Amino acid sequence: MSGRPGPAELAEAPQPPIEVTVVIEIPRGSFLKRGSTGHIDFVSPLPCPFNYGSVPTHIGLEGDLLDAVVLGPRIAAGTQVRALAWGAVTLTDRGMSDDKLVCSATPLSTEQRRDVLRFFRFYARCKGWLNLWRRRPGRNACEGWIEAERALARARPRSDDWIGPPVDF
Repeated sequence: MSGRPGPAELAEAPQPPIEVTVVIEIPRGSFLKRGSTGHIDFVSPLPCPFNYGSVPTHIGLEGDLLDAVVLGPRIAAGTQVRALAWGAVTLTDRGMSDDKLVCSATPLSTEQRRDVLRFFRFYARCKGWLNLWRRRPGRNACEGWIEAERALARARPRSDDWIGPPVDF
């Protein structure tokens, strides 16, 4: 996929948003990348441009909690927020697909969608270099934009016996 989003990826989302609960793990502006269990994955040289967290009721395709980014002002780590998911970005990390809901209080503008896609394309390249350094093989890429409803349908409800992701991130 090219580095520049195409018109189909940037068109207004035809579906109404889906309301989800998101627990913030990485506040906007943070340099620490934490996973859903609180473990520090890495220290980034660049601050996170979004509030990054997860939907605690659903497991994503790679076996960890379903990821979500929340646009807007910084939200403290550990805060639980109700958010509207307007779409999602699919990221491949070490060959595992991982949807990330994109949430905002208002519909996303074309520019906001472009910025989110640009970030995740850059993030996939950086994560690829980190995985190479860590000797963790597999493809890394941003696969583009999908509807929030599709991402939620691809996730599975979290069971009471879930103890964390099956692989190290």
